[in-house]
Amino acid sequence: MEAVRTAETLAVASAAQPARWQRGYARRLLLSDTVIIVCAVFGAQLLRFGQSSADLFIPGVTGAGFDIAYTSVSVLFVAAWLLGLRLYGAWDAKVIGAGSQEYRRVADASIRVFGLLAILAFLLGAEVARGYLLVALPAGLAALIGSRWAWRRWLRTRRAEGQCLSRVVLVGEHAKSRHIAQEMRRDSASGMAIIGAFTERGAGTALLPGLPVMGDLDDALSRLDSVDADAVVYSGSDMITPAQLRQFGWDLQSRNVDLIVAAALTDIAGPRIHAQPVAGLSLIHVDYPSFSGYRYATKRAFDIVVSLLALIVLSPVFLALSTMVRRDGGPALFRQRRVGHEGRQFTMLKFRTMVVDAEARLLELLPASEGNGVLFKLREDPRVTRIGRVLRRFSLDELPQLINVLRGDMSLVGPRPPLMSEVDTYEKWVQRRLLVKPGLTGLWQVSGRSDLSWDDSVRLDLYYVENWSLTSDLVIMWRTVRAVLERRGAY
Repeated sequence: MEAVRTAETLAVASAAQPARWQRGYARRLLLSDTVIIVCAVFGAQLLRFGQSSADLFIPGVTGAGFDIAYTSVSVLFVAAWLLGLRLYGAWDAKVIGAGSQEYRRVADASIRVFGLLAILAFLLGAEVARGYLLVALPAGLAALIGSRWAWRRWLRTRRAEGQCLSRVVLVGEHAKSRHIAQEMRRDSASGMAIIGAFTERGAGTALLPGLPVMGDLDDALSRLDSVDADAVVYSGSDMITPAQLRQFGWDLQSRNVDLIVAAALTDIAGPRIHAQPVAGLSLIHVDYPSFSGYRYATKRAFDIVVSLLALIVLSPVFLALSTMVRRDGGPALFRQRRVGHEGRQFTMLKFRTMVVDAEARLLELLPASEGNGVLFKLREDPRVTRIGRVLRRFSLDELPQLINVLRGDMSLVGPRPPLMSEVDTYEKWVQRRLLVKPGLTGLWQVSGRSDLSWDDSVRLDLYYVENWSLTSDLVIMWRTVRAVLERRGAY
């Protein structure tokens, strides 16, 4: 039984029919993709050649003894593009609605189809106008990605209302199933609603609050029909042999229920996981994180270019904010020692948001802390100035850290820069936060900032350290804009 791993480290092992909502959602994607591709291709033709494009023929092919009009080429482009999306599984129920795999398949299919058509044109000697292709591909691809994102927003709204969810049952050892349930509950966008579990402890116990154990492992198959499950997540058990699991998969297939095998791996991104079938086994290769080389050279180059441009563009904003902060008689910038890459200390810059003697007044406020047990946080901190509240609300106080990024002390995206007092309390495994430069923004900021618990903050930082990529940095920067505008956890 060969498992196909997803970005969520789950493996789909049976060929059950997708849930009804998935089929309807896939049809919506097909319709919107078709409209977008038709508009992109024929819009590029109209933009490049004007209204007379229907009468134009491709030079080169005409002289070979047969004529091909640009309209016919556009029809071929549309058909090939849609076929490419189909072959690459862009409407596959197992990837739509969650994870980055859906976007990757759309991009791969689009680029490869245009590459194939370019090769075909070269072999036929057809001199297809470059402007025609250079408009159709980027416009169409951007619109396809944007459309998928918009559909996901629609889907997230439906899921918040309890719709468009796959009913999932957990099967396996109690401790392992509990861990899987905890991790799946963290991801509200997965679309999986866990309705119960079957473990060796049997009925009458609870896996998590509100999540009952409906029976023991032997009850799973007989009780499955009554719970109307769309999928079974197998978390692993020494009491189930490989032969029994294979038979279990066959029985689920006859019921049109997916079998999902949960790997004993957490906080590992999909690109680091590679499944390799060997002698009927699905072996999972896990790439180790890399903390040097061209990828980090690229990251540093990106940091320099973006921070330098941002400092130039935002210089009038810096001047205006500095003037407003100085009105209460103190300096514009607040300097604080933080711990950076590999434990090296640096001076982090921020616009001052508190009164000048804020540090001296900290001890008297410690008992009222609303932080996560490690960091001091207070929603209505009396030390914060009036302009400071505005700066914090929109995270404008963080802008001077662009200077730290340009200097090389920080990166645009990375773990939260810790205080030395925090680092002194780190356990050994938390020290991995220091393997990369701290960031101006990061998963911690787009996931709640001050509202996060200490454990969640550490988990997010370590996930970033282990799974960094330039693509994920761009996604986090985009999510940062949304988080700042929504002012989540900013105080």
